This record gives sequence, structure tokens and C-alpha cells, in this order.
Amino acid sequence: MIRIYGIKNCDTMQKAMKWLDAKKTPYEFHNYKESGIDKTTLQTWLEHFPTDKLINTKGTTYRALTDTEKASISNKAKAINLMVKNPSLIKRPVWDLGGGKFFLGWDEKALAELI
Repeated sequence: MIRIYGIKNCDTMQKAMKWLDAKKTPYEFHNYKESGIDKTTLQTWLEHFPTDKLINTKGTTYRALTDTEKASISNKAKAINLMVKNPSLIKRPVWDLGGGKFFLGWDEKALAELI
């Protein structure tokens, strides 16, 4: 089963869930704003995505970080700690498609080919 990670009130997340519902594709939604995110999951994602892609560097949460914190995202351990502390830093959605396949963000055409 597909598992998507994000924040419920995010416009992109809502678009993704509506798309899945319209395709009658079963999925689980993990709201990391409410439920948090664990280090193990983030470590797995960082095997598939570079930190500068997994962290939303255009968002308000990132802009609110100190310069030292921003500079630390190139260090995986420090980036993981930042994302655990501030899950809103994580780009949305993160798709766990099963079988070790992951996708980051929203691209309807690419996702249609993967699902």
C-alpha cells in the first residue's frame, strides 16, 4: 500500500490525496505535523533523496532557521535532527510506494507511471 507523508492542510497534499481518491488507489496518510517523524524513516529517505531536496529550502520554516542551522543541512545527522524538531522543513509529499520505491513532491505524470 502507498503511504504518503506530509501535512494535512498543505495544498499539495490535498491535491495528492484527491488524485489518489479519484483513482481509487488505497493509501495511508502520515501527518508528520501531528504524529512527528522518526530518525529511522528520515535516514531511509536520505538514502533516496539528497538533504537539499528533502528539506524545503523555500518554505517559511527554513527561512526562520538561523544561518548556522541552514548551513548544517549538508550534514545528514544534523539535517535529521532539524527535521525531527521541525517536520515542516520536509518537502511534501514524500511517497513511499512500497518495495523500496520512493518519490518526492508532486508530479502527476511521473506518479501515474509509478503507481
